[in-house]
Amino acid sequence: MADEAPPDPDSLQIPGDHLSAPSSPATARNDCSITPLTPSPSPRVEVRPRMSCPFSVVVAIDFGTTSSGYAFSFTQDSEAIHMMKRWEGGDPGVANQKSPTCLLLTPELKFHSFGFAARDFYHDLDPEEARHWLYFDKFKMKIHSTSDLTMETELEAVSGRKVRAIEVFAHALHFFREHALKEVKDQSVITVWRQPAKQFMREAAYLAGLVSPDCPEQLLIALEPEAASIYCRKLRLHQVLDLSLQPITNGFDLEGSRPFESSFRQAREQLRRSRHSRIFLVESGTGELWSELQTGDRYIVADCGGGTVDLTVHQIEQPQGTLKELYKASGGPYGAVGVDLAFEAMLCQIFGEDFIKSFKAKRPAAWVDLTIAFEARKRTAAPGRANALNISLPFSFIDFYKRQRGQSVEAALRRSNMNIVKWSSQGMLRLTQEAMNELFQPTISNIVKHIEELVAKPELQGVRFLFLVGGFAESPMLQKAVQRAVGRTCRIIIPHDVGLTILKGAVLFGLDPTVVRVRRCPLIYGVGVLNRFVEGRHPRDKLLIKDGREWCTDILDRFVCVDQSVALGEVVKRSYTPARLGQRKIILNIYCSPSEDVTYISDPGVRKCGTITLDLPEPLPLPGAVGGAGGEAEEEEEQEEGGGGGPERREIRATMQFGDTEIKVTAVDVMSNRSVRASIDFLAN
Repeated sequence: MADEAPPDPDSLQIPGDHLSAPSSPATARNDCSITPLTPSPSPRVEVRPRMSCPFSVVVAIDFGTTSSGYAFSFTQDSEAIHMMKRWEGGDPGVANQKSPTCLLLTPELKFHSFGFAARDFYHDLDPEEARHWLYFDKFKMKIHSTSDLTMETELEAVSGRKVRAIEVFAHALHFFREHALKEVKDQSVITVWRQPAKQFMREAAYLAGLVSPDCPEQLLIALEPEAASIYCRKLRLHQVLDLSLQPITNGFDLEGSRPFESSFRQAREQLRRSRHSRIFLVESGTGELWSELQTGDRYIVADCGGGTVDLTVHQIEQPQGTLKELYKASGGPYGAVGVDLAFEAMLCQIFGEDFIKSFKAKRPAAWVDLTIAFEARKRTAAPGRANALNISLPFSFIDFYKRQRGQSVEAALRRSNMNIVKWSSQGMLRLTQEAMNELFQPTISNIVKHIEELVAKPELQGVRFLFLVGGFAESPMLQKAVQRAVGRTCRIIIPHDVGLTILKGAVLFGLDPTVVRVRRCPLIYGVGVLNRFVEGRHPRDKLLIKDGREWCTDILDRFVCVDQSVALGEVVKRSYTPARLGQRKIILNIYCSPSEDVTYISDPGVRKCGTITLDLPEPLPLPGAVGGAGGEAEEEEEQEEGGGGGPERREIRATMQFGDTEIKVTAVDVMSNRSVRASIDFLAN
């Protein structure tokens, strides 16, 4: 039984303590060894002054699901954003300002290459040799789709071999570090979106040598939809496509003279021609589009990336131009990868799931070829397109199928009765408009539904703009669907350089992290404490007896609640006292939960996300014992009973700083002035 376990020398249990039955689990008893010193019905707040930027250069890394890249800006010339050097290789007709997020390791698990170089080298390997190499593609999705992300989470290569995810990400970040160092070296910004992903990327950055753990302030984690929002503040009218000015009927304008996506294609072509300079100029203040907004106006940013679609709502704070997060960032796995998965499912339906699985395992390089061919054609899909899209099948696919099944792929198509996919004698699958609609529709429907639900919320009435950003926002299929759904309620704006919006916004965020002044807290945060046990109010299984006093253990003392607005630099304070006299160590455990309906740290959905260990020097000898009573709902008379006539109780002051994209926690022993920062760990098992 847990009660009979030998005492842990680092725990806060009293040797020889008699613990009553029933009692809470040993982990909970060790977790809760402090009590609130004073009632704290509401947080006390301190707002820190804005700090001046101590760096000369800011480098931003946009680590995307399908493509990644970096950009930088000098703080003395913050109106110029410098893009990274053009990548070697790439696909014809595709702007290669960023590199595909794919990485190649040797059979000995050594880093070989990243991006186009990794993809092209893997493609040229002999099929038998390729089975021993480790090729990872679109691997960022793992840290978004894994609910229990830890330092031991693994990624599976195309060949089936597995490697720790943290090592793969570290290799990728190290690659960007080496490239960026050839141009600049200073503060770095990395873009992610979920809290565990923030810490995961920070740990990977340390492992990659991007920054030192001793200088954590040199690395900022930017939220992707937030970075996009920051850049949208700078847009001029000639830098955007306003869908509200593009009335459409069946994919064409009212005169029928111009395809729906033609102006967007022209903008992309103009952008492609201008990229030889690799320098983009931004407004020193706010852009012309922003001048149309007034104090209190709100807008939505829909970041439609490869893996996820993330929405955030910001409100304008004029005249200072700062932003307030009105609705906490939300999203789902509705990115462009969903179309790829639908294409793979279609192939399984035609050729058999077992064959596709075998082909991917035994001809991995050819499978990559097939996905590249689909990606290139997917970009050209548009509503109202009359002719079919041709997808080239690699010769090894055609040959492998005939060897495995003893018949041609054309025969397989006929047998499948899938009339929306035809066969071309030139060795191509011909996808009709109906087939493309089937591939796009599930993903696009999820995106539109999410946007419609957000716009319909009563607290978000009056949204004036919807900024559509991210690589998937280039798709005319998505543009038309969003315009049809919400085009009559708000203006839909798409930046011309839509795939680089997050990257540029991350640079701007690094230059001024204070631009978003108020954020919504996505979780409850608090610490585990002991409270005076109240019969009839607290459950008996939480009863703990120490030194003859009855305690309720496992209580979550909240610092901040779900969806609570927190200002930049806002510091919430709590004061605690050791549960017994003479403790030499305080272990203060930090917990979080996405649900408001929690009371105890053992409730479903509550998880430990950080720990502070604070050594306490021996105080001067004082007569008598200190009462350990205390609690978040403790009566004033109990406070007097615990402290009246005895020595002053030792104060441990805990603070949580909110409002930044990451949370900072400290604890201070007031008597000795010793302090320690928390290790917020969202990756613990």
